[in-house]
Amino acid sequence: MLQIQDNMDILSNLTSRFPTFSLTGIPGLESDQAWISIPFCCLYAIALSGNSMILLVISTQHSLHEPMYYFLSMLSVTDLGLTLSTMSTTLGILWFNANEVSLDSCIVQMFFLHGFSVMESGVLVSMAFDRYVAICDPLRYTTILTNSRIIQMGLLVIIRAVVLIVPLLVLLKPLSFCRMNTLSHSYCYHPDVIKLACSDTQANSICGLVDLILTTGIDTPCIVLSYTFIINSVLSIASPEERYKVFNTCVSHIGAVAIFYIPMISLSLVHRYGRSAPKVVHSVMANVYLLLPPVLNPIIYSVKTKQIRKAILNFLTK
Repeated sequence: MLQIQDNMDILSNLTSRFPTFSLTGIPGLESDQAWISIPFCCLYAIALSGNSMILLVISTQHSLHEPMYYFLSMLSVTDLGLTLSTMSTTLGILWFNANEVSLDSCIVQMFFLHGFSVMESGVLVSMAFDRYVAICDPLRYTTILTNSRIIQMGLLVIIRAVVLIVPLLVLLKPLSFCRMNTLSHSYCYHPDVIKLACSDTQANSICGLVDLILTTGIDTPCIVLSYTFIINSVLSIASPEERYKVFNTCVSHIGAVAIFYIPMISLSLVHRYGRSAPKVVHSVMANVYLLLPPVLNPIIYSVKTKQIRKAILNFLTK
């Protein structure tokens, strides 16, 4: 009986229901974090200013009040959300070495981080549907994508994110965590947090798998199916010039899909199968996953979309 009590005391000393997690900056480069913060600040500034500019010109330019640009504004909002959800902890580590965070703070950050990720995936599907209707059924474009329907699609994207993410995070509260809780990234990432739990995480894993199926498992086939129809429609156009012109309207969206899904899938694979990989690989992949889309999306749309580029130039010259 005394032995059992001793074992219970040891276990209680090794685990905690209210843990403090230690975030990780760039492993091996802790002494150079002040210098490393400079490129990070530049990337955050580009992401914030670029997406804010997209929102500003779409809201102020009446010529951009069309379904395609409404969806682009939704994409900019989700990119701003992704940027702001991790900026405080990342810069806090690089500037002040503030790497400790409580479980409750972790849960709040994960709600916004994973919530905006799910929302961005949903927005990309909506944009694929927009391109499908515009190319395959152009005569009904304005009747299908009305303002009310676009609002409904936006609300559906938000509701789906909340419904999927909240149960995933609620299941974290009953878990016990080991005392030494060092995360692999400069922010709280759900698969990273789950690996540190000392109690049974089967329910968390099942919930995470269901969320993955209901997001990436549905969104990716929908985007692929949309572009299958788009490509068939484009190939049926006789004129090569017209074919190029029509398909060129999809290039920006294809780029946005690639820079969102490729880093996300790569990070998931690193967490699942790359446990022996150097810690710096985890850190780089994590930062690429969240910084690449917000930084590159405004640039891609500004360069490849003539109307956006013209509106930005008009705004700046005024």
